[in-house]
Amino acid sequence: MSSVPAIRLSPYTGQPFLKWAGGKTQLLTQLERFFPTEWESYFEPFTGSAAVFFYLRRTRGEFPATLMDYNEELVNCFTVVRDDVDRLIPLLEQHRDSHGKRAYYALRRKQPRDLPRVPRAARLMYMNKVCYNGLYRVNANGEFNVPMGSYKNPRIFEEGALYAASHALKGTNLLADDFSKVLDLAKPADFIYFDPPYYSDSGGFTGYAVTSAGSATFGAEDHWRLCEVVTELTERGCHVVLSNSNTDYIRQLYRDFSIHEVLAKRAINRNGSGRGPVTELVITNHGLR
Repeated sequence: MSSVPAIRLSPYTGQPFLKWAGGKTQLLTQLERFFPTEWESYFEPFTGSAAVFFYLRRTRGEFPATLMDYNEELVNCFTVVRDDVDRLIPLLEQHRDSHGKRAYYALRRKQPRDLPRVPRAARLMYMNKVCYNGLYRVNANGEFNVPMGSYKNPRIFEEGALYAASHALKGTNLLADDFSKVLDLAKPADFIYFDPPYYSDSGGFTGYAVTSAGSATFGAEDHWRLCEVVTELTERGCHVVLSNSNTDYIRQLYRDFSIHEVLAKRAINRNGSGRGPVTELVITNHGLR
């Protein structure tokens, strides 16, 4: 298989179709310089809005890709956009036309596991676009509990954008699994981009996902485990790029790797005065393989 070239005319125009805390859309121009110029297969074990994947599709064209996330609702949504966008759009139109507080909270009370896969995806997309800050949060029982946001005319979806995203996702492997699953799949010269829930010294927002087993968080031990995965991938000869918070713990954890700073705007903070430009870390294994 030939490697993906650094510059290529791409037929893809897909963009993220979900809002996601920590999404990388605003950082793409800063992240670009850390991406390898060539690779074989691409892996994104913390998919989120898949902003990096869509960017690479637009700029690099066709390449084998695997998107993973522990969040089963998220993976189901991406799968439906990839495979059943024609059935998804009419349901989104219904949610848009009936939008209101009563409709939102009635839908929020429904258990996604009781819904067929396409209505389940439509539920997530609708609530994602109209809930407070586009935040994905669940309670101890794994129930989505974010209140409705204050939007006069929320843009729930754009038909053309969804078709473009569906086209970009064709042929992509989608998995609901732990990030460590990448060790079973990645080969030398593959490119893996990790965008985990950021580490916080104060605890902060560490909500990771929800599965049929309930909710999960991503704490210091998980970040240590992730570093072990990054180390093994490096020894294997893979290209690895990872984003995280600019904290002493993360700097110490990845002290044997290349650490860079980028400037981002904090969008979600319990204290409004805490929102604004902050530095984040980009960690790479360039030259270490």
